[in-house]
Amino acid sequence: MNVKIEKLDHFGRGITNINNKICFVENALPNEIVTVEIFKETKKYYLAKTIDFIEKSPYRIIEKCPFYNECNGCNLEHLSFSKENEFKRRKIQELLVKFAKINPTIVKDTNFSDEYSYRNKVTLHGKNNIFGYYKKNSHDLLKIDKCLLLDKKINEIIKLLQREENEIVELLIRTNNDSSKIMLKITGTIKDIELLQEKVDVLIINDKCLTKENKIITTIGTKKYYLSIDSFFQVNKTFTEKLYDKVKEQVEKVRPNKLLDLYCGTGSIGIYVGEFAKEIIGVDYSNSNIEDANENKKLNNLKNITFINAKVENVIDTFKDIDMIIVDPPRAGLAQKTIDNIERISPKHLIYVSCDPATLARDLNLLTNYEVEEVTPFNMFPRTYHVEAVCVLERR
Repeated sequence: MNVKIEKLDHFGRGITNINNKICFVENALPNEIVTVEIFKETKKYYLAKTIDFIEKSPYRIIEKCPFYNECNGCNLEHLSFSKENEFKRRKIQELLVKFAKINPTIVKDTNFSDEYSYRNKVTLHGKNNIFGYYKKNSHDLLKIDKCLLLDKKINEIIKLLQREENEIVELLIRTNNDSSKIMLKITGTIKDIELLQEKVDVLIINDKCLTKENKIITTIGTKKYYLSIDSFFQVNKTFTEKLYDKVKEQVEKVRPNKLLDLYCGTGSIGIYVGEFAKEIIGVDYSNSNIEDANENKKLNNLKNITFINAKVENVIDTFKDIDMIIVDPPRAGLAQKTIDNIERISPKHLIYVSCDPATLARDLNLLTNYEVEEVTPFNMFPRTYHVEAVCVLERR
């Protein structure tokens, strides 16, 4: 069946109409005429894959990754990078206009950096002597020896492990931002442990650390941070600094007396802006995150920052007299209790760092006491449909 693609949905799939029902088409771009095969039907929509191209988009490019058509890791390898950045700006704009009623002109152009080799962390899964990513639309494993999105040091470790008959259940590899240190955590059975000890700085097998060190140090701008293997940290090794600079620009402008940093992770944002606020309080539910945050505070010789190990919604009602709040929540966004208490605390300035524009739009609509001043998209995850944003709000 041949169809014409109208536009992209927010997951990078082509959209068309078949039998008066919406159809989402993998690997298809706007204005292309493609031959499709439907592989799923529901009451409301079809899911289809592209079988052949009758007319191609001028913005279609040849995929660089040999695993692209099977792998579930990337979504936009077939789209030119400039159009990907346009797509991500438009995605944020459409969601925020529709659900948060913002002025579309306040969404800036997408900030972007390296297209490939930007990830400092990866988790791979294994079974029956095979490990890799999951295939599209399944839990079958795709064996890989290289991923174009990953730091080259990570790819070297993957290639090394693929040469041996190791029974790996799960594999987590991360580097620091200058690629000088590497950490490896494996669940499973490994044949040559000594070789891995020579190659990595931190080695954890079945929850047992087999190296002298169990952390590494990374940098963002002039700030230093300890990294534990499981702690949350931004995965883009080259571009996180630019996103943090955007936040710092606002904090430096306001120079608040008291700043509340919610979902603070390892304290990375609070520490990054540390010299521009008199007092900073960071909150995060993860014990390992807060342990690292307190170490990071010492590492950067900061005396004006305190960290609380708790769920944000469990302590948010204890705060008052806050000049500025920064929130950097997970994809689920803000709990209603958190939103209610932000409005109760009523800081003049609010910065929302978002990794999901859909929940950002929902939360902005609920923050009725705040006006959105500007939204800056950051393409932290090139070749995927994911996009981050820094949203600057002021109390009405």
